[in-house]
Amino acid sequence: MKLAVIGGGGVRSMFLAKSIAQKAEKLHIDTLVFMDTDEKKLNIYGKMAKITAGKINPSLDFILTSDPVAAVKDADYVITTIRVGGDDMRVRDERIALSKGILGQETTGAVGLSFAMRSVGALAEYCELIKKYSKPGCKVFNFTNPAGVVSQTLRDMGYDFTYGICDAPSGMLRTFEKLYGAPEGSARGEVYGLNHLSYFSSIRIDGREVLNEIIENDKAYSETDLRYFDKSLLRERKAILNEYLYYFYYREKAVANILNAPQTRGEQIAEINKKMTAELEKIDVEKDFDKALEIFEYWYGERENNYMAAESGVKRNTRWHFDIFEKDDGGYAGVALNFIEIEQSGGRDSMILCVPSGGAIEGLEDTDIVEITCDIEGGRAVPHNFGKVDEQNLELIRRVKIYERLASEAIRTKSRVRAVEALTLHPLVASYSLASELTDEYLAHNKEYIGEWK
Repeated sequence: MKLAVIGGGGVRSMFLAKSIAQKAEKLHIDTLVFMDTDEKKLNIYGKMAKITAGKINPSLDFILTSDPVAAVKDADYVITTIRVGGDDMRVRDERIALSKGILGQETTGAVGLSFAMRSVGALAEYCELIKKYSKPGCKVFNFTNPAGVVSQTLRDMGYDFTYGICDAPSGMLRTFEKLYGAPEGSARGEVYGLNHLSYFSSIRIDGREVLNEIIENDKAYSETDLRYFDKSLLRERKAILNEYLYYFYYREKAVANILNAPQTRGEQIAEINKKMTAELEKIDVEKDFDKALEIFEYWYGERENNYMAAESGVKRNTRWHFDIFEKDDGGYAGVALNFIEIEQSGGRDSMILCVPSGGAIEGLEDTDIVEITCDIEGGRAVPHNFGKVDEQNLELIRRVKIYERLASEAIRTKSRVRAVEALTLHPLVASYSLASELTDEYLAHNKEYIGEWK
């Protein structure tokens, strides 16, 4: 079986390679292709990924290429994780929004729309190649942000073989397992909402309901990503919140923290990636892999410890280490591999994906892409039926979903009017005048990638 990764030269490529290599034999994956249009990064991070996979599973046929046709030809599954325009475009995305007092966070609001403008066209081209060259029934797992808008737009374009994936919900479940000292995979969650805007209505560990326990557990607010929230908010919402809901419930704090910070998150990552890449360019990563890994661990540790630090004022301070042979904790590759494992087994199990609602949440359209717990059976993802959910939670979901529908239409039809409407309705913008200004600046900013809009 062949698995292809589009965007295999990214700095997180080793994580993907580790996850896949550890499960390759079980999932019958014998060919793995990492493709990237940036040959410099492919020759650094792609090679490090290949070495990592080779140490775990020497029999795996691991191919690096810059040819997208060669990558997807006869593929059974494809993972897409691309950043059109690179880190520098993200930095400008965020600063444009912040200059108007609007949250600058790449996956939501105005910044997410700008990123999606660039992402969708490139992903659609890859989807066309997959339709033409991959095996019939090939499934695409998209991790390219903003996963909500991107997943909605790709489905609206007819690419019904695409699934949005995100490691935030599964990552949060793992932190709760650690909190309870429970085995990996013992926590299960019932999740409804949108990507980066979802609510856990139930969490079970070894079959026992623990959601209310976690909400009341003080340690959860220091040892898990509940650190961003007040206990009173979770009590009121009667749910555990996706960490990205911090930007909605604490908007003014997030904006103030970012503006007061020396750098935005995008600027931090751009600087870290440039310094790391510059150091790695000076050595032969194949001949001196241990040194390359030492450099990577230092800089990636800086990146991890600063996660959401500018926005929340909360910085992690832990030593970060990449252990090739340690059991993989999943990450976003784990989400895709979980689907593949269930499908290959011919059995049935549940997981969290971005898929069409199909009536699972009252108040949304059947074609709305939602982040939701699904049953996977026979290669199909069937959302759990949540029916009528909390009114306040639904109000926020609906508001952002209407934004995503309009954003999808704007991108598909190259409509400035729809883009302005989308941002006007988004809770993090909520202003026609600001939406108009932002849309015009983002259209100019992205012109090289999206051409002229009407």
